[in-house]
Amino acid sequence: MLRVPVSVENSEVLFSAIKSAGITLLSALPETWLVHVMQMAEDDPDMTLIRLNKEEEGVGISTGAHLAGRKSAMLMQNHGLLTSINGIVSVAQLYRVPLLMFISYRGEMGERDPWQTEGGRVTEPLLRSLGIDYRKLSDPSTVAYDTRQAQTLAESSLRPVALLLTRNLMWEE
Repeated sequence: MLRVPVSVENSEVLFSAIKSAGITLLSALPETWLVHVMQMAEDDPDMTLIRLNKEEEGVGISTGAHLAGRKSAMLMQNHGLLTSINGIVSVAQLYRVPLLMFISYRGEMGERDPWQTEGGRVTEPLLRSLGIDYRKLSDPSTVAYDTRQAQTLAESSLRPVALLLTRNLMWEE
């Protein structure tokens, strides 16, 4: 059995922060850094986890949730952000949807997988060019606060907001 060195403790902190922000619906594709969060969502009877075929579908899911009065968030890797740009721009930004995105920030300092490096290199410049406010999460003690702040901003501005989940937060070696 392959051990995945993703922090269970910090995944619990993240999932608790998501719930405390009033989010009751998550959409995601399988992602290594988010494996524990996804399992917690699946096991929680008060949370709905929708598994996607491609990340862009999550924009539609969150749009529908917003129109139904339900708080949602997308879980994805930064390469998933890259594949979601059309939906983010042509739906979430155009129609003013409070889209909260939790993004595994792969490809930053310490990245060991060469295929992750290019996505990491363009994540922040892309978010800035799209006018999407974002914050890096690396300290478990601030995750709940930062999540509430991001959810509040997404709701008040009716715009996408991103939280980048760093290696320091999600990984344990």
